Amino acid sequence: MSISVKLSTKRRALILNASLGVLLVGGAGAAWGSLGSGGERAAAGNVLTTTVGRGTVESAVTASGAVESARSRSLNFATQGTVGSIAVEPGEKVKKGQVLARLDDESAREGVDAAKASLDAAEDGDTGTASGHAQYVQARNAYQAAKRALAGTVIKAPFAGTVTAVGGTVGGPSQVQEGGFVDLVDPRKLQIVGNFTESDVTRLKVGQAAQITFDALPGVTAAGEVALIAAQPQTEDNVVSYAATITLTDIPGQVRLGQTASVGVTIDRAENVLTLPSAVITTAGGRSTVTVLENGRQTVKVVETGIKGTSGTEIVSGLDEGDQVVRPVTTTGQTGGGFPGFGGGGGIRPAGGGFGRGGRP
Repeated sequence: MSISVKLSTKRRALILNASLGVLLVGGAGAAWGSLGSGGERAAAGNVLTTTVGRGTVESAVTASGAVESARSRSLNFATQGTVGSIAVEPGEKVKKGQVLARLDDESAREGVDAAKASLDAAEDGDTGTASGHAQYVQARNAYQAAKRALAGTVIKAPFAGTVTAVGGTVGGPSQVQEGGFVDLVDPRKLQIVGNFTESDVTRLKVGQAAQITFDALPGVTAAGEVALIAAQPQTEDNVVSYAATITLTDIPGQVRLGQTASVGVTIDRAENVLTLPSAVITTAGGRSTVTVLENGRQTVKVVETGIKGTSGTEIVSGLDEGDQVVRPVTTTGQTGGGFPGFGGGGGIRPAGGGFGRGGRP
């Protein structure tokens, strides 16, 4: 009687495990089929394909940097003295020729008046003699120097722009320790200096188009072009790179100085060419191949590729528009063949690690 109960229990376990196995295999098959959403199924089997079509392929190299002005000046007084007034603050927009700061110019004005009197006396003297002419020239030069000294007590904006810093204070000295007394930039002329790898910089040329995106401004882009490529490299952590200056040719209103940006420079571009996703192309030993589905059968074909873009590749020869190319199926953590979770390290697995201990019911 006890033997019959044991056999019956074992038989029920076998039936239960077999049913569970069927359900798991069926679920795994459904999961496997769902991996290729968006692809085309072959008439026979669950092979996923992609169609050779026409489109535009672009190849680009990238770098990052910060937005800075292409025209900036650190302005200082041309003479020494005590600061009399400061007319601007950081962040203020100014016009060309606008007075930004002045020194106490009383002494400088007195110098101009004295030099002018000496010049007048020299002109009234006997300038026909060598000594008289020399005195006139000396007085004239002194007067010109005095006028320059007076002009040097004023800082004026050399171009319209935005004040980024003021380095001095009223009543203080005219000279500052770092930078300029007033720093001015032109926000209408912006650029980004990016560091490109030594392999990428060989493909850069002045005038190439660039697209800029901004970390703080999702969805905002700007157009630019390569304006300058550094002749000398720089090395950091044993990585060699070259600086290239990208000038922004159109500037969105939201862009500000100092913002972090990413630059993509278009190196190659081909329009209305045969294209395939790069993932379906296998390259080894300098030869590129794809697997084509023809009449339900898979055939490996050698192809000649052209421009390799970020996600797509130009097909120069070896395929025709409309050909069906087999897409590789990728599974996470799988080391063997079959359905995900069987014979591999990932995918769907039965609870408890298998159908009973040691693989036995």
